[in-house]
Amino acid sequence: MPSVSPAVLSSVQSNTKNIRNICVLAHVDHGKTTLSDSLIASNGIISAKMAGKLRYMDFRPDEQERGITMKASCISLLYLKKQTETTPESTPSPYLINLIDSPGHVDFSSEVSTAVRITDGALVLVDAVEGACIQTHAVLRQAWMEKVRPTLVINKIDRLITEL
Repeated sequence: MPSVSPAVLSSVQSNTKNIRNICVLAHVDHGKTTLSDSLIASNGIISAKMAGKLRYMDFRPDEQERGITMKASCISLLYLKKQTETTPESTPSPYLINLIDSPGHVDFSSEVSTAVRITDGALVLVDAVEGACIQTHAVLRQAWMEKVRPTLVINKIDRLITEL
């Protein structure tokens, strides 16, 4: 997808019914930042080849050095809803997705709590091999308490082939 101009993002912001705040939640090392990088690449902000390596949302030097997310960070992405067979004559609806990449380590659970409080929904990543871990349960509990709808994402499915 080509790069999205700030003017287009700005115009979408005026239609608040098409804005969604989504956070990515999971246990440490289950792929939150890599998924975020891939979604950012879909908007042309970074190269698809760099997704997962760049750690775009980990902007602090200590996060890059340690290879973990320590602060929740947000980015706005554009999603164009495609036409369906039932509504082929309508124009695609643009949605503004405010994506929040949250930490997975238990030491930074206050960042996760803050991210969950400001979202409409959550992508809960679970490593296909490791399954639901302790921090997975903790972030699901936080989402449940804040009445945030979780969507389960099974991640790292390739590990089932390469490691088992």
